[in-house]
Amino acid sequence: MRPSGRAPDQLRPVALETEVNKHAEGSCLVRFGDTHVLCTASIEDRVPPFLRNSGKGWVTAEYGMLPRATTTRGDREAARGRQTGRTMEIQRLIGRSLRSVTDLGGFGERSIRLDCDVLQADGGTRTAAITGSYVALHAAFGHMVELGALKKVPLSDQVTAVSCGICEGEALLDLDYAEDSNAQVDANFVMTGRGGIVEIQTTAEHEPFTPAQLAEMLALAERGVAELAELQRVALGL
Repeated sequence: MRPSGRAPDQLRPVALETEVNKHAEGSCLVRFGDTHVLCTASIEDRVPPFLRNSGKGWVTAEYGMLPRATTTRGDREAARGRQTGRTMEIQRLIGRSLRSVTDLGGFGERSIRLDCDVLQADGGTRTAAITGSYVALHAAFGHMVELGALKKVPLSDQVTAVSCGICEGEALLDLDYAEDSNAQVDANFVMTGRGGIVEIQTTAEHEPFTPAQLAEMLALAERGVAELAELQRVALGL
């Protein structure tokens, strides 16, 4: 029995709430159980130097955890004077994931910055951030369409993410912290709405895992991202 009482293939209760920030062009408060992440999308009329005069835009992300997102207070990274390697790795993952489904030539020389702030953490913050960031990004593009700045939303597909793992020899979907901290294998799957794989991050925490176990986790992830993609469509009114 999982600590939460869920079935092995069951997601935590998921909620995607849009328009939670009146200033951002797109916003989404995403909840995966007790993991809550605020995702906002901001449009900037400039691009990084390597894209100037290219006719292409850019999508990037920043990620951070509030001091009391966890059981004990953590210092703000700004107070330390630098970001941790974990923070940089996660925000790069979010950016790569969103760019994988974005037509960078479809919105001019503009940048869209996704800010993902973890309000409360109980495992799976990166997967929640990717899932919520897609909603915020789509909303920002929709805002540009409403203003007449774009003819259509330059997204080729949805993108979402979910964690899986092997706990006590059993493959589980969407790990919370109690499971993640004791998992024998920890995995994150980033996939598109059509089932394409963007990225898989899988680590054996103790003994190596088998191809059969990886296939079992992938099957769980496919089911989970399909549910999350439907929730994204509902949140966006698609």
